Amino acid sequence: MAKDFSRSHRVAEQMQRELADLLMFEVKDPRIGMITITAVEVTGDMAHAKVFYSAAKPSESIQQGLEKSAGFLRTQVAKRMLLRTVPQLHFVYDASIDNGMMMSKLIEEALATQPKP
Repeated sequence: MAKDFSRSHRVAEQMQRELADLLMFEVKDPRIGMITITAVEVTGDMAHAKVFYSAAKPSESIQQGLEKSAGFLRTQVAKRMLLRTVPQLHFVYDASIDNGMMMSKLIEEALATQPKP
């Protein structure tokens, strides 16, 4: 029987907490601003990690700022987590919150146009 909670999941959760802390207090790049780390997915061999983020106003400059600070973030994660292999960080914008808000708006509009019984 496979483990319900593998090592890559535990590493991903810890990495999410550490990256959120680092982005809030350590990274000084003004392009990044206020973002939220929504999820981290780490490959089984710990070579790569997709870091999903959400921002109030998504822009290309946020992505560029994150890619520019990826080396610093990786170094700091290595110091904090004491991993033998620290994954390369790949930042991906998470549009699920935007999609959820759009779906909610569509449902509200549909309910508003529906005649009341």
